[in-house]
Amino acid sequence: MPEGPEIRRAALRIGKVLNGQQARSVTFSQPHMQRFNNALSGETVMDVSSRGKAMLTHFSNELTLYSHNQLYGRWYVVKRDKQPATGRTLRVAIHTETHSALLYSASDIEVLTPEQLPLQKYLAKLGPDALDDSVVWRDVLDRLTSKQFCKRSLAALYLDQAFVAGIGNYLRSEILHASGLHPFDRPCDLTRAQLGGLSRATLDLTRQSLATAGITNSPKRVAALKRGGFTRSRYRFVIFDRQGEACYGCASPVERIDISSRRLYLCIKCQPMVRNK
Repeated sequence: MPEGPEIRRAALRIGKVLNGQQARSVTFSQPHMQRFNNALSGETVMDVSSRGKAMLTHFSNELTLYSHNQLYGRWYVVKRDKQPATGRTLRVAIHTETHSALLYSASDIEVLTPEQLPLQKYLAKLGPDALDDSVVWRDVLDRLTSKQFCKRSLAALYLDQAFVAGIGNYLRSEILHASGLHPFDRPCDLTRAQLGGLSRATLDLTRQSLATAGITNSPKRVAALKRGGFTRSRYRFVIFDRQGEACYGCASPVERIDISSRRLYLCIKCQPMVRNK
């Protein structure tokens, strides 16, 4: 599933061709959504933004197209009347005079009024967005130390969009490793210094991923790995998807654990458990 940085990059890419442009035609393939074809066709796209893992396309009549890619959804931007090479099912098509923004495979799609938007079931539950410039590390620290979250395992907490929005599977592993924390520890088990480091890593790595198209490794290490002939899939992450390979910090083998059918990667030596000590 795409995480917050991937959805934000998609929103920025789509916004480049839609923002300020008249949507000459907007069509939905799902029968229950087709009543909005006429409501949005002819309107100007005011802005394309993201919140957590959802994309929001705002129109001049104050309606907003909400979409969540879920596991298989994908947006394409193409020249008007061109079709991308895909076997996916088209769900939404937004056509300007020169370009088309096409959403395939996703099914979590709604058109909402300004009153309905904050009440949408996914959006209403979101915590602060890690990609929101107004969110600072102390906001994350406040969440970690709150009664609502402080006694939950970090493994569970960092996939809960109500805690901090936009973080998913690869960022969870990367953030916890960068912080030197074991996934089964809880915020209440940690020192103030550990919580502060975790709070900063939460924002820093999520924002780095946005800026680098998903690379959480350091630029220096990426450059060295590229010189060694490594492909993007091998230099992208510090810990995620590196099971059995040497940890960059201590050379111990990276381990994989599965929690609720979601994989998580860690180095036992660099991320010792403090709980129950």
